[in-house]
Amino acid sequence: MAVSSSSFLSTASLTNSKSNISFASSVSPSIRSVVFRSSIPPSSHRRVMTVRSKIREIFMPALSSTMTEGKIVSWIKTEGEKLAKGESVVVVESDKADMDVETFYDGYLAAIVVGEGETAPVGAAIGLLAETEAEIEEAKTKAASKSSAAEAVVPSPPPVTSSPAPAIAQPTPVTAASDGPRKTVATPYAKKLAKQHKVDIGSIAGTGPFGRVTATDVETAAGIAPSKSSVAPPPPPPPPAAVNGKATTTNLPPLLPDSSIVPFTAMQSAVSKNMIESLSVPTFRVGYPVNTDALDALYEKVKPKGVTMTALLAKAAGMALAQHPVVNASCKDGKSFSYNSNINVAVAVAINGGLITPVLQDADKLDLYLLSQKWKELVGKARSKQLQPHEYTSGTFTLSNLGMFGVDRFDAILPPGQGAIMAVGASKPTVVADKDGFFSVKNRMVVNVTADHRIVYGADLAAFLQTFAKIIENPDSLTL
Repeated sequence: MAVSSSSFLSTASLTNSKSNISFASSVSPSIRSVVFRSSIPPSSHRRVMTVRSKIREIFMPALSSTMTEGKIVSWIKTEGEKLAKGESVVVVESDKADMDVETFYDGYLAAIVVGEGETAPVGAAIGLLAETEAEIEEAKTKAASKSSAAEAVVPSPPPVTSSPAPAIAQPTPVTAASDGPRKTVATPYAKKLAKQHKVDIGSIAGTGPFGRVTATDVETAAGIAPSKSSVAPPPPPPPPAAVNGKATTTNLPPLLPDSSIVPFTAMQSAVSKNMIESLSVPTFRVGYPVNTDALDALYEKVKPKGVTMTALLAKAAGMALAQHPVVNASCKDGKSFSYNSNINVAVAVAINGGLITPVLQDADKLDLYLLSQKWKELVGKARSKQLQPHEYTSGTFTLSNLGMFGVDRFDAILPPGQGAIMAVGASKPTVVADKDGFFSVKNRMVVNVTADHRIVYGADLAAFLQTFAKIIENPDSLTL
């Protein structure tokens, strides 16, 4: 009997081979043997089952579609602690939330490979799980060998000695190509010194940034000691970074003195990636004024019942999207677009260290009070970084509201994979003239919508905004 083995389970298949039964696990090379008698007639040989000890790797999971690496926030379990299937083992920070990672097997947390505060790419081993307590030491040895192998490929820094510091090498002058005339770039003071000492400034190789001739260069060429007033040349720009074996140039200015570099968090990296991706989408923007007197009056009535303005706006947007499904559509490959079967309104929320968009699913169908309750739950989970991936990645339309900060109007950047995003400004008293030329003061807000011009056209967006304005100005349907 031969064996075909998968990554987690082993399945036996019948062949004409000898009577050995071998069950192979996916990870550990150590072997334990268990001998038992089979039920086959005595004429058969005794069957031997060989079982490999199961030391499994705990992998860094992909907690969202945009996650490429994760950070270990904390280990809930310690090394050597017994685990049960379904128990939370570690808390991982993804690009949008902190999530508990559960184990799929019973066993012991034998070794922690990636410590708290460290990051690892998706799919990398962050810990080892032993099936039995006797295998813990073997797993620790395995983890130690992996760490040693990883350290072996990292060159060690040169030893620090007490010998005198070597002389600082002068910056290498930047020279132009030998063919054709070379344009000399020099500081104004260097030109003045060159004229004063009758030095041909064109023959001087500059040591300043990008080959610029400095006052010190002129004084050196003239054979005089640099004056005390001369400013030491700044260090040359760092060599261009190599990408895929090829050097790349950069036009970024040097950092100002006393500046500091702050690396992106996982959330900031995700936001940055999405914003850069959105630049490839052809968008256009349409603004529309909306009277809010009736909406403000309704809000005062329902506010004591726990209804938020965000829920009112999301409900109104959902109802308008139901009448204009093309604004709720998505184009992801640039070759086709799809009408989404659900209207899921994502709402931008500022949290500590970033931005996230919890999603109110089926915003057009949910009762206003239920929608408000759901929104409060999502905001609480967002600020504690406990949102599940489907609670922030399933949006089909986004709403961004800065009205509470007194912002009159603004433009929002379209999230990748969505057809439109609405930016809502503050509602303020505005002088308005009616069709008969009479003036009155009404509360009015301006909404700007940014849309994907590959699927949404100007007339589509104008019709959507007209419908949205009618719902806001006659909001009784929001409570039905």
